[in-house]
Amino acid sequence: MRKIIIAAIAAATITPVAASAQSAREVRQSQREVRESERDLARARAYGDRGDVREARREVREDRRELREDWRDYRRAHGDVYRRGGYAGPRGYRYRPVTVGYRFAPDYYGRRYWINDYGTYRLPRPGYGYQRWVRYGNDVVLVDTRSGRVVQVYNRFFY
Repeated sequence: MRKIIIAAIAAATITPVAASAQSAREVRQSQREVRESERDLARARAYGDRGDVREARREVREDRRELREDWRDYRRAHGDVYRRGGYAGPRGYRYRPVTVGYRFAPDYYGRRYWINDYGTYRLPRPGYGYQRWVRYGNDVVLVDTRSGRVVQVYNRFFY
């Protein structure tokens, strides 16, 4: 009886680790499939007919949908990673939703707001050189640090 209980406890502690590893692997696999589908679409546009292009577009849409579903599953399973403390903005800070092209004042994308461990949050690698992921309220914004322009936005990223 004792061996059965110990085996059950061991199985219960190992299962969540295996599930989370599978989830991260699924996200990476979905990202790979999206890239392959986009390459197929480019080839279809260059060398195929209208039917080939239509089919390639459909595959890209399906792969992107699957990637979003895997991403949502990953966020649900790892919610503690996306819970951060309160955001203390620069002096005079007042949150306003931003979109691509918005220009931040330099205080908003200073070192104190950088997200250096973007891999932990499964964010894409920022462009080489002058782009940085920055926390802005509960959003994550990719900013071109030379001009202060927003390149990409993930709204309601942190809980």
